[in-house]
Amino acid sequence: MADLDQVLAEIKRGTDEILLESDLLEKLKEGRPLKVKLGADPTAPDIHLGHTVILNKLRAFQELGHEVIFLIGDFTGMVGDPSGKNSTRPPLTREQVLANAETYKEQVYKILDPAKTRIEFNSSWLEDLGAAGMIRLASQQTVARMMERDDFKKRYASGQSIAIHEFMYPLLQGYDSVALEADVELGGTDQKFNLLMGRELQKAAGQKPQAVIMMPLLEGLDGVKKMSKSAHNYIGVSEAPDEMFGKIMSISDVLMWRYYELLSFRPLDEVAQLKAEVDAGANPRDTKILLAKEIIARFHDEAAAEKAHENFIARFQKGAIPDDIEEVTLAAGEGMAIANLLKEAGLVGSTSDAMRMIKQGAVKMDGDKVEDTKLVLSAGITAVFQVGKRKFAKVTLN
Repeated sequence: MADLDQVLAEIKRGTDEILLESDLLEKLKEGRPLKVKLGADPTAPDIHLGHTVILNKLRAFQELGHEVIFLIGDFTGMVGDPSGKNSTRPPLTREQVLANAETYKEQVYKILDPAKTRIEFNSSWLEDLGAAGMIRLASQQTVARMMERDDFKKRYASGQSIAIHEFMYPLLQGYDSVALEADVELGGTDQKFNLLMGRELQKAAGQKPQAVIMMPLLEGLDGVKKMSKSAHNYIGVSEAPDEMFGKIMSISDVLMWRYYELLSFRPLDEVAQLKAEVDAGANPRDTKILLAKEIIARFHDEAAAEKAHENFIARFQKGAIPDDIEEVTLAAGEGMAIANLLKEAGLVGSTSDAMRMIKQGAVKMDGDKVEDTKLVLSAGITAVFQVGKRKFAKVTLN
């Protein structure tokens, strides 16, 4: 039972919710490889670390010996998932879906083991349903049930249109679980309605309902908003190693543990040991370096990770700075507030800008992030201050 407890702890790592955990435990006790499904409509082929959270969970199931099914929704992608949308999403053409699907496959294999990954396309069974099959499927749910979805409810209340075909999407996704006889389905927290539909349709088909595992949305570099390209707080899986290293090193010490939980493949007990060492006084920067090297090695290779580390040390820890860096001497008096220093050094336009940049994690002193907006620096120090990626000044306080 101890082994089962350990397996369950690894599966639960970083999850937002499991429905139902008792169902999952019962399936695990059967001692057979479970069919673990993740569906993806190939609409956004460029992925960042936020997208990989759920893929990491799929990878964990692979390492536990279960059968992983990466389902590409080439059929449902032409319908368009309305989840979280305040308007009808334009469906993709067949050509767009297939082109994106190929790109998606290439990217997920950076995380999943190709030899242990079963790729399926849901057109294989959904196209065969035909008109009669679609009608039978639609008869298993009511309009009232569909209107329980938060996004549909909001759109209806505000007078926005809801197309009939959008009601079909959760039914089609649920039917995928029936066709695959899935034991477990993974999804984001915004997919709850669709994921539970799979359980309902499986029950109606006489199958044991799948367990549903929902993964959280990863916070971006700012530690507040979810990681996204539109928020400019993301780390792309195809970015250059030096860029990835610098971005990971810029996250807060608190956010680092969230990234370890959701992005690292290190065992839970090893992560707990690292945290205990930091709590006991170890430099969190060294622990962050381990995380950066692990992630870069995954998407590039070990050599690239080591080189990125060396470049980081050369730039920030050995004083290697741009050739045209400005040297500034300021009168500290009885002490100078960090916001005033950044303004006087010409790195920001105002003290309010300085405060904002510090809160965003964009200010560094000799390579270390400045997190205290009330920091006061004394006379006698010389340090390199950085704001953003390109603004540097070597400041001496007299």
